[in-house]
Amino acid sequence: MKRDIQNAIELGRTTLGIEFGSTRIKAVLIGEDHTPIASGSHDWENSYVNQVWTYSLEDIWKGLQDCYRNMADEVKRQYGVSLHKIGAIGISGMMHGYMAFDKDGELLVPFRTWRNNMTEQAAKALTALFNYPVPQRWSIAHLYQAILNQEAHVPDIAFQTTLAGYIHWKLTGQKVLGVGEASGMFPIDLQTKTYNADMVRQFNEAIADRELPWRLEEILPEVLSAGNTGSVLTEEGARLLDVTGELQAGILLCPPEGDAGTGMVATNSVAQRTGNVSAGTSVFAMVVLERELSRVYDEIDLVTTPSGHLVAMAHSNNCSSDLNAWVGLFDEFGKAMGLQADRNQLYSTLYNLALQGDPDCGGLLAYGYLSGEHITHFEEGRPLFVRSSGSNFTLANFIRVHLFTALGALKMGMDILLKQEQVKLQEIVGHGGFFKTEGVGQSVMAGALNVPVSVMETAGEGGAWGIALLAAYMLRKSSGETLEAYLSSRVFADKAGTTLAPRPQDAAGFETFMQRYKDGLAIERAAVASLK
Repeated sequence: MKRDIQNAIELGRTTLGIEFGSTRIKAVLIGEDHTPIASGSHDWENSYVNQVWTYSLEDIWKGLQDCYRNMADEVKRQYGVSLHKIGAIGISGMMHGYMAFDKDGELLVPFRTWRNNMTEQAAKALTALFNYPVPQRWSIAHLYQAILNQEAHVPDIAFQTTLAGYIHWKLTGQKVLGVGEASGMFPIDLQTKTYNADMVRQFNEAIADRELPWRLEEILPEVLSAGNTGSVLTEEGARLLDVTGELQAGILLCPPEGDAGTGMVATNSVAQRTGNVSAGTSVFAMVVLERELSRVYDEIDLVTTPSGHLVAMAHSNNCSSDLNAWVGLFDEFGKAMGLQADRNQLYSTLYNLALQGDPDCGGLLAYGYLSGEHITHFEEGRPLFVRSSGSNFTLANFIRVHLFTALGALKMGMDILLKQEQVKLQEIVGHGGFFKTEGVGQSVMAGALNVPVSVMETAGEGGAWGIALLAAYMLRKSSGETLEAYLSSRVFADKAGTTLAPRPQDAAGFETFMQRYKDGLAIERAAVASLK
C-alpha cells in the first residue's frame, strides 16, 4: 500500500486541492483512489483596517506557501519521497468580495472580503435593476458601490476577481473562474454557463453616465465549467507555490472554485434534488434546483454548482455559538461541584438528553442571536431565553430548544424553498460541528426540514478535498462523463455514512416551535432596543 502511494507521488498521479477559508488555509493531496494521503494547513485571521475586513497580499502568499510546505513535508515524512510532480491542482477560496487591479497588475485598494456589509445601496439597486437577488457580499455589489461612492481607483480598473481567481491568475497567468465561483461575482445565464449578457448590458447602461474607460465584460474573468482545463502552472507560479524550488512547472490547474462549490462536491451534492447543509458557527443550506424560482426572495441567494446548475442558498449568521456558551456554563458548574467531565462527554450527554425532551421543547423559547440575522431582519442580536409559567422547564427541553433555535432562521429560508416553491429534495447531507454528536444534530435537522439527513464519514475532509476532487475530475473524466456521474460512481460509491429519516412527531414539534419562534421575534426586538 505504502509503495503504491510512493509510486503515485513519484509519477505525478496525485491531485492537490488548496482552499482559503476564513480562519485556515488547508491543502489536501489525494491519490488515484481519491483518498487523502497528505495534508497541511496554515491558520490566519482577517484584519479590520480603516473600517474594512481584509487580508493583506503578504498574508495570502505567506499562508499559501506555509500551507503547501507543511503538506510537502508530510509527504517526505510519511513516504520518504519529495514532491516534484502533481497530476493536477485546484485552488478554492471564500467566495465574493472585491479584488480590483490596474493594467500593471497592481491591487488598487485592499482586498474587501465577503464579510464587509458596506454595499447595501448597491445591492438593493442591482437587485431591482436585474430582478435577481444580489447580496451585499457579491463582487458586483462591491464594484457598483465603489462607483456610486465615486472612489478614485474605479477608472483605473483593468481586472476584477475573487481570492481564488487571484491565486490562480498568479500561478498560471490565466484570468479565469469556475462557474460556481463566478456566480458569486455576477448572475449566470444557465444556458450559456457564463455571465448573463442581458444583465451585463443593463449594468453598462446604468453606469454609462460615469464615462468610465472600461465596460464590465472587459474586466471580469472568463468563466469555465468543471472539467475544463483552467490553465498550466508557470515557472513563476511554481516558485510562488513551492519556495524550495522542488515543484516542477507544467502542472494542470482546474478552474478555481468557491467554498460553496467545493462543499457541494465534498458531500456529493451537485445533482438536482440533492443538497447539503453546513452547520457550525453559522449555518447554510444549498439545494440544487430543477427550475428557476418563481420570484426574487431576499432570504434566498442564487448561485450555481461547479457544472453550472442553479443552486438556492439559505444562510443564517447564527447557529451553535450560543448553544456552545451554555455548554460552557454547564462545564463551569461541573467543575465548581468537583466534577471533571471530558468536553466531548459533556456535549454527548447534554445533546443526547435533548432527544428525550418534548417534541415542541415544552413551550420554551430561545434565540441564539449573537449577531444580526438577515433572514429575520435583525441588524444586531441579543442571545435570549424565555419561558412562560406553564412551560415544561426541564434540562432535556432546555438543551432541545437551543438545538432547535440554532436552525430557526435557516428553517424560515428553507420553508420558502420546500413549501412555497415546492422544491423537491430527496435528502440533504449534513456536515459541520452541529453533527459531531452522533445522531443528535442529524435528528434535529431532519425534523426541522422534514427530509432525510445523511452524514458521511468523509464530510470532515472539507473543501480542500472538494477542490482536489474537481482537479481529479478534470484529469481523469471519460468523454461525456458528467461531474455528478464521476462523483457518484468513482468517488462516493463505497463511502460509508448514515441516513436518518424525519420522525413525524419531531417534524410536527418543530412546526409548533417555529410558530412560537416567529411570534416571539418581537421579544428579541425589544431586547435589542433595551439591552445596549
